[in-house]
Amino acid sequence: MDHGGRVAVVTGAGSGIGRALAIALTQRGAHVAAWDISAQGLAETQVACGAERVTAYQVDVADREWVLACAEQVRKELQPASMLFNNAGVDLYASVAEMSWTDFDWLTGINIGGVVNGTKAFLPQLIESGRATKPSVLVNVSSIFGLIAVPYQGAYSTSKFAVQGFTEALRQEMIIERQPLTVHCVHPGVVKTNFGANMRTAETEPDADFAARVFERAALTTAERAARLILRGTEKNRGRILIGADGRAAAALPRLMGAGYVELLGRTARLTHSRLKRGQH
Repeated sequence: MDHGGRVAVVTGAGSGIGRALAIALTQRGAHVAAWDISAQGLAETQVACGAERVTAYQVDVADREWVLACAEQVRKELQPASMLFNNAGVDLYASVAEMSWTDFDWLTGINIGGVVNGTKAFLPQLIESGRATKPSVLVNVSSIFGLIAVPYQGAYSTSKFAVQGFTEALRQEMIIERQPLTVHCVHPGVVKTNFGANMRTAETEPDADFAARVFERAALTTAERAARLILRGTEKNRGRILIGADGRAAAALPRLMGAGYVELLGRTARLTHSRLKRGQH
C-alpha cells in the first residue's frame, strides 16, 4: 500500500521492530516521526531510512508531559499524524517473588503507560487526519505473552494483557462512534532483535545471561518480517495481528485447552529451564 504523504509516528524506532517499521513505512512513501529514548538508535534509524524521510524525537514514552509536548511538535513541524505505532517496550525476567517494585514500575510505566500516553496524545490528530483523507491507523504492540502467561514473565504479561484490553476496547469505541480510524493489536512471537539482550533480570538471578539465552533460542521471526506482517494486517483491517508460528500457537492454546494450558506450560518450562541451566541442548 502506498503511504505517500502520511505522517507515521513509530515509538521504539531506534532498534528492532520499530526500526524495521520505520524502514518499511518510508519505503512506502510515509514520513516517519521516529521516537526513542536512545539518541544513538534514532541516528542509526535515520541513516537506515534516509535522513530526509525521518524526523527524530528523543522521547521517554513513560513521561506523559514529554509525550504530550512531542505530539504537539509533530503536529507543528510536520502535520497531524495519520498513523501511530505504539511499539516501545521493555522486558523483565524475574519471578513475582523476586522482582523489585522499582523494576515493576519501570516496566509498566513504559509498556502500559507508554501505550496509553501515545494513544491519548495522538488520538485527536489521528481522527482529524482520517476525516481529511483516508482512515487513519493506530497500532498497539502487545505480545504472545498478552495471550498466554508464562513463568518469570509475570510483569511483562501483566503489561501486555493490559495493552490487549485497552486496544480492543478502543477499537470497539471507534466502531461505535464511526470514527475514521482503524485500531489494531499486534501479538508478536519471539522476534530476532536485541530485546532479549536488553531485558532486566532480578538482582537475585545467578546467571545474568540465562534470560538472554532463552530468548535467543526461542526467536523465530526477523524484525523485517514482523514489520511486513504488521503493515499487511493493518491493510486488511485485522483487529488482532499475530506474528510468527509461535504467535499463532499462543492464540490457539487457550482456545484449545482453556485454563489447562497453565499447568502444561508450567511443567514444560520446568523441564526446559532445568536443561538450559545444565547447558544441555
